[in-house]
Amino acid sequence: MNKPWYKQFWPWFLIALPGSVVVASFFTVSLLTENKVSLVSEDYYKDGKGINQDFSRLRKADELSVSAMLSASDDTAMFTLEKGKLPQFPTLNITFQHRTLPDKDIETVVNADANGRYRIALVEPLQGPWYVEVNAFDGSWALNRKINFPSSDPVKLYGKSKE
Repeated sequence: MNKPWYKQFWPWFLIALPGSVVVASFFTVSLLTENKVSLVSEDYYKDGKGINQDFSRLRKADELSVSAMLSASDDTAMFTLEKGKLPQFPTLNITFQHRTLPDKDIETVVNADANGRYRIALVEPLQGPWYVEVNAFDGSWALNRKINFPSSDPVKLYGKSKE
């Protein structure tokens, strides 16, 4: 009473193992094509040269004795600028870059209020690791820092001297 092979358990079990790997491979390929990884730079040499320019802007902030304090709540990020040798509170370009989710990045131009504070309205609270950069509108100096949010205490942003 031998059954034909296609009615037995073991041949189908042995076929199912590599078959499941093929299905999983197609699923993985579809995930990778839908969710493009944007962390790798196309022109890493040009980016590396740009880092040196960033360092010079950080050193310039130290020469001018400029620093900033950042405090963030659920709906607002507030910068208090210590302007050092600057004659007035400048217009700032402020960038929040999320480490892994580029669609959450925030870039804005902000002017100081009457008290010398810069406020940014947030669409959603800042959560997780962020890279924060404050640039003078004319690009002459910059401050930056990596920050994990939420942070209960204000965080100080520096030029090059923090390292």
